[in-house]
Amino acid sequence: MTATSTADLDQIRSDYKSLRNSLSGSAQAYLEPGKPVAIGTAPGRLDVMGGIADYSGATVLEATIGARTTVMVQPRQDGLIRVLTVGPEAGPLDGATFELPTATFWRDDTPSTHGTLVAPEDLRNTIGKEHRWASYVVGVWYILISEGIAPSLPGANVIVHGTVPLGAGVASSAALEVATMRAVTTAFGIDLDGFRIAALCQLVEHRVAGAPCGIMDQVTCTLGQSGRLLALRCQPHDILGHVPLPAGATVLGLDSGVKHAVGGERYPRVRTAAFMGREMLIRGINGVQIDVPADHLCNIDPDEFRSVGQHLPVSITGGDFLDRYGSHRDLATHIDRNTGYRVRGATEHAVTEQSRVVRFRDALGDAMSTKERIREAALIRAGRQMFGSHRSYSRNCGLGAPETDMIVNLARNEGPENGLYGAKITGGGSGGTVAILAEANAGGVLSPRANLAVSRVRDAFARSTGRPPRIIDGTSQGAMLLPAIIEVW
Repeated sequence: MTATSTADLDQIRSDYKSLRNSLSGSAQAYLEPGKPVAIGTAPGRLDVMGGIADYSGATVLEATIGARTTVMVQPRQDGLIRVLTVGPEAGPLDGATFELPTATFWRDDTPSTHGTLVAPEDLRNTIGKEHRWASYVVGVWYILISEGIAPSLPGANVIVHGTVPLGAGVASSAALEVATMRAVTTAFGIDLDGFRIAALCQLVEHRVAGAPCGIMDQVTCTLGQSGRLLALRCQPHDILGHVPLPAGATVLGLDSGVKHAVGGERYPRVRTAAFMGREMLIRGINGVQIDVPADHLCNIDPDEFRSVGQHLPVSITGGDFLDRYGSHRDLATHIDRNTGYRVRGATEHAVTEQSRVVRFRDALGDAMSTKERIREAALIRAGRQMFGSHRSYSRNCGLGAPETDMIVNLARNEGPENGLYGAKITGGGSGGTVAILAEANAGGVLSPRANLAVSRVRDAFARSTGRPPRIIDGTSQGAMLLPAIIEVW
């Protein structure tokens, strides 16, 4: 064991003891004393560039944040999964409980290697909308069984404790899935690599929770590195590297307070529209076709798209599309015949976002220069790509929100002269958190002028909305970069 892993192990054990001591008496009684408990922990993430283009094969740049979700799993032999959620970010779910027998996963209520699992949508209905949060936990059991990782699994007592803000667009659901998967596999002796864990967690979100997310959140929460941007090429999930931020720069988030949900209506509609656009380009529109390398929109050359994309309809109803093309070939979303889909904008965003990501990463590389003039110019170029991404989210995808637009505009008005280089809405949009590229001193701490600029942005936002945006900062290791531990309760 290296010195680093020893320090990580000591830190996890220290955090575990602090968490245990912070629990109320009733929460502590949820687990049986003297019996082993497996601990999994995963960070939230800040989407710096790429965002929703992940499902179209984009390269995304993601940062882990300091806030984490910790899950404790204590096996039990009666087949019952008992879940308790606690913590400062649980909100109305603080103290919420949920119970589900593992027999519920099987059509004949008898776990068996020869039995038949219920359909995931049936399990989702059994869990119910009121307890949707629990689907991210019990879904781990279901997916491990349905994917053949384990023929069946015992039940468990589970405590969920999170500091990742809910509904802020910083991957609280992925952090919960990954932390649960890490704890469950540790508790039951299942050995999986990081990519496999991330892919299984994406299936939890798709099939059990019913949210058609890309895979960037799960990979970042699993394999992200502290203080670096994870460069992930989502075809399906190739890590291109962990990109250091230049000296003198940092990223932080400002939470607008507008709740975001990938499982809502707008995000799935945009994803569906992008896949419709892909199918139209491949099959042909008005006799015009385009090559879509490896079936990913992000592989299309932007210049070629400009000459062909104009043939895409601005909008099309699901019924018209289905009558002409039959399928959009996306298993994660469903086309509603009566819904209108903004095909051209969603497709254009996927194609052009990839170019912005490439330019952003190149600019960060140039910003490694020791010459102040070159470094500053490069950070300004990087910031322009963030502003361009934000504009496309709103105009092309309809995933903006007045509150996030306000934060981005306030940051733009402060400008590089005050230490703020760029800003954009993150993740699935429609509210949530704005990512900001800002000037920093040694150690990634905001420079004095950038700190004052962020304070002015928050004050102006508070005057308009009645609430200051919460700062989301810090950084931490992904779940698989930390040792798995089992402690006696």
